[in-house]
Amino acid sequence: MPRGHLRVMLGAAPGVGKTYAMLEEGKRLKALGKDVVVAVVETHGRAATAAMLEGLDVVPRREVEHRGVTLTELDLEAVLERAPEIALVDELAHTNAPGSEHAKRWEDVDAMLAAGIDVMSTVNIQHIESLNDVVEQITGVQQRETIPDAVLRRADQIEVVDLAPQALRDRLAEGVVYPAARIDAALSNYFRLGNLTALRELALLWLADEVDSALQQYRAEHGIAGKWEARERVVVALTGGPEGETLLRRGARIAARSAGGELLAVHVTNQDGLREATPGALAAQRALVEQLGGSYHQVVGSDVPRALVEFARGSNASQLVIGVSRRSRLAALLTGPGIGSTVIRESGDIDVHIVSHARAGGRFSLPRPRGGLTARRVVYGFILALVGGPLLTLLLTSGRSPESMTADVLSYQLLVVVVALVGGIWPALFAALLSGLTLDFFFVEPLYTITVGQPLHLVALVLYVVIAALVSLVVDQAARRSRAAQRAAAEAELLATVAGGVIRGEDALQALVTRTREAFGLTGVRLLDGEEVLSTDGEPADAERTQRVPVGTRGTLELSGRDLEAGDRRLLAAIVAQLDAALEHRDLAATASELGPLAEADRVRSALLAAVGHDLRRPLAAATAAVTTLRQADLRLSDDDREALLETAEESLANLATLVTNLLDVSRVQAGVLGVSLAPTGLDDVIPPALDELGLGPADVELDLSPGLPPLVADGVLLQRVIVNLLGNALRFSPAGSRPVIAASEFGGTVQLRVIDHGPGIPGDRRESVFVPFQRLGDTDNDTGIGLGLALSKGFVEGMGGTLEAEDTPGGGLTMVVALPAAPHDSGDRAEEQEQQEPQREHG
Repeated sequence: MPRGHLRVMLGAAPGVGKTYAMLEEGKRLKALGKDVVVAVVETHGRAATAAMLEGLDVVPRREVEHRGVTLTELDLEAVLERAPEIALVDELAHTNAPGSEHAKRWEDVDAMLAAGIDVMSTVNIQHIESLNDVVEQITGVQQRETIPDAVLRRADQIEVVDLAPQALRDRLAEGVVYPAARIDAALSNYFRLGNLTALRELALLWLADEVDSALQQYRAEHGIAGKWEARERVVVALTGGPEGETLLRRGARIAARSAGGELLAVHVTNQDGLREATPGALAAQRALVEQLGGSYHQVVGSDVPRALVEFARGSNASQLVIGVSRRSRLAALLTGPGIGSTVIRESGDIDVHIVSHARAGGRFSLPRPRGGLTARRVVYGFILALVGGPLLTLLLTSGRSPESMTADVLSYQLLVVVVALVGGIWPALFAALLSGLTLDFFFVEPLYTITVGQPLHLVALVLYVVIAALVSLVVDQAARRSRAAQRAAAEAELLATVAGGVIRGEDALQALVTRTREAFGLTGVRLLDGEEVLSTDGEPADAERTQRVPVGTRGTLELSGRDLEAGDRRLLAAIVAQLDAALEHRDLAATASELGPLAEADRVRSALLAAVGHDLRRPLAAATAAVTTLRQADLRLSDDDREALLETAEESLANLATLVTNLLDVSRVQAGVLGVSLAPTGLDDVIPPALDELGLGPADVELDLSPGLPPLVADGVLLQRVIVNLLGNALRFSPAGSRPVIAASEFGGTVQLRVIDHGPGIPGDRRESVFVPFQRLGDTDNDTGIGLGLALSKGFVEGMGGTLEAEDTPGGGLTMVVALPAAPHDSGDRAEEQEQQEPQREHG
């Protein structure tokens, strides 16, 4: 029996219309005469989705008893017995109830496919196993139900059911996706505009990669080697040289010219591992590739041009970017065509861009005869030439014969090569000249005379000199590169050690001073700021052997020990620059630390004086006027007037007490001495007392608390004060006939408490300023505080390890969101978990 085909509707988030599209397609296929049944569909209470079931055959679900709770699941046996042509199976990643034949619904689907039934199913991008951690980083929600990538990749057809993020939020706000009680929490959490945009991009990219893999497989199966420009792919060849950044930026610009362009960087490593490349430059260029949105690749091959072209063809590249050769024209003339010419010749239909750069085509110059060899090696070379020449002559003359002439010449040539290896060019030239004269004097007729009687003798002498020069150049270059590599490695290690020490939290000045002494082998190093010793390492400085190096205008570096060479001073200059920067940073940090508290204290002091001079004076004046009026013996007051004055005095004095308490609290928050006692706290313990404090009843406030909320980790007293402040603001700004709402839900390991009003709201540019002390919106009266309520609430919440943010209320108004950690809890109940997963499947 042929295996059935799997067709999957992939969505970026719940509510985009996957199930609706599946049912709509099922109806279309049924109208064409196909036998279509609904194996399982989750409507989630959506009327439009439920209406689409009309006219379709639905296989009844089977019931499963688990811990006293009845759960319904897909009836696989009934579907297999019914044996339709096409089965509609919703939520492919669903976890079946315990006791089911299979643990996962996708395993049920696999059984249907094996029975020859075509299956149409749905899945959200957050349920794909390989993307699970990425989605958690984006949304903050860990997905419990996932489907292996391999299962989805085996699908015969995958379709993205797409909906613009704002359109999905509009559907959510209209109540199409979730009940009204869950709309605010969903819009503020999982269904944020940024979350939806990221998930949408993730879904489209995942499908694009699947399409690309299918295209590559098709090309491989059909032996298609030519490029198919489904999208622009630009390959940039990196040599490890300094021109790499120029090439990468040019390649990125080329790729950006077409929609969906892709940038790939490749470095070809020679099989013997000896091809010149700078690891540090390659690492920097790899980081740049990632910043530009490309990918870095490294291949091994002895033929660099062929390896580049093969990589480009294997990647289905449309363009290849290489740099102009850094070789001089003379080098190109001697060694033949370079990599660029070969790549162009073998690239075929791949466009090749040869990009010029600052290091292209260096001028020809003769290498310097002196370089990397030490003076000691040069002396050893001369000694070897002076001692080895006579000894070799004595040995060869003892067995001299006409037949030994060739061996004699080769022996002296070997001596020249050995001297070149030891001492470089000058000892080698000296040995070559001495060997030539010795051969002519002791071994060429007439003996014991120096006569160049034949041109061949002169040619031999010239050859000796040429051989000595060539060998010595190779030795000198190798020695110079070895010393440069050792020097560069030491410098890099020093700078990396210093940087690493600073990153690990070590004092930057002390780290620099310590590494300086170690790197240069000094006995002591001190950093001075005038007469003050900022940092020291090693033994005390010897005044007679101390070198002083100025560190900008801020200090002096004292070095005790050996005199530094010219090469050491270059690295020392880099260290001094870092010391200067560290001193500047220290001074700026000290200045900032001094000015910051002063500025904040001055601002608070000014605001406090304004509050005392204006806001506190108002209730004080009202209380004083009321008491003064009551004390006037000659003034006759009615009982109602007397009661009104007493009420005014009492109200004003109560407001004064509240204002003073708030002032003391805000000073404790800003001083960092707020006392917080954290413990698991239920909302039932803080919301009713807060309502009682404000004198509110069920008719004044609407409560929307999700069932089964865990306790919060909070200070009950402080949390009650926060609720009182936030609810008081909501009541003050709510229009007549509109009740504020207190809602709570669990999200990402936190409990989020919302105080919602439908008043005028707060402009976006004032969102942060409302949490600053002594800030208010609108006029004040005798009942209005001095702008400390929100500042205190934010300080209290942050003191408890939470956050307080202001958001727009859908439809107008302001929502204050308090997020505090949820206390650890373990339900251990599969039925409850099943109930929680139902909204999670649609909520994230």
